[in-house]
Parts: sequence; structure tokens; C-alpha cells
Amino acid sequence: MAQTSGGVRHPQSSAQQLGGGLALFAGWALEMSGTLSILLGVVGVTRDTIFSSPDYTYEFNLTAWGWIHIVIGIGLVAAGLGVLLGKSWGTGAGAALGAVSLITQFMFIPFYPLWSISVMTLDIVAVWTLARSIAVDD
Repeated sequence: MAQTSGGVRHPQSSAQQLGGGLALFAGWALEMSGTLSILLGVVGVTRDTIFSSPDYTYEFNLTAWGWIHIVIGIGLVAAGLGVLLGKSWGTGAGAALGAVSLITQFMFIPFYPLWSISVMTLDIVAVWTLARSIAVDD
């Protein structure tokens, strides 16, 4: 609850409590990106024959790609929660992990283009939104 100069308390909306506007949008974009990365990683670990690609420079074992996506996805979900809860570390961690996720999804395009481009879009939007919220706060 917010207190006014007259001592009367007014309830804050949940969006204001979570940071509102840009922070709320960025937090949910990170949550979605993280969840999709975890799902992709689980498929990569359990069914590594589902993905195939032509000769590719950044070719790793698909099980390794799966673990990379799982770890980054867990980090994205944690950073998204940090942003949604208004933690001071959430914005920086979200922007950094969003950028790392963007790079790994770019490298994964030959294996699953539509999925990678969708997650890259979420990452770009989240990083831009977090960078914008930092600029507005300063």
C-alpha cells in the first residue's frame, strides 16, 4: 500500500508492485524464453536423434546442446523472477542471460530454425526492454 501526504493508504496494483510496464513485460519475456529453452534442452538430451543438420561449423553433440539450453533456460527463468520481483540483480542478470541465450539460439538455427528464431525474438525484446528500463531509471 502506498501512503499519501494525508496519511491515507491506497492499494498499489500488482503491476506497480512488480515494477510495472517495461519490467513486467521483460520479466515475462525472460520467463517464456527460459521455459522454451528448457523444453528444447530436454528434447535435445532425451531424443538427440530428433535434430539433424548439414555440415555445420558450430556442431556439438546434440546432448551437449541440450544441456547448454537447459542451463541457460534455468538462468533465464531465475532472472525473469528477479525482474518480476523487482530485485536489483534481476535487470542485469536478465540482460546478460538474454544476450547469451540470443547467441546460443543463433548458433542452433541450423538444427531447428523456427524454434530458434522464435526464442531469439523473445530474447531481443527482453534485452531491449531491460536496457530501456535501465535508461529510463537513470
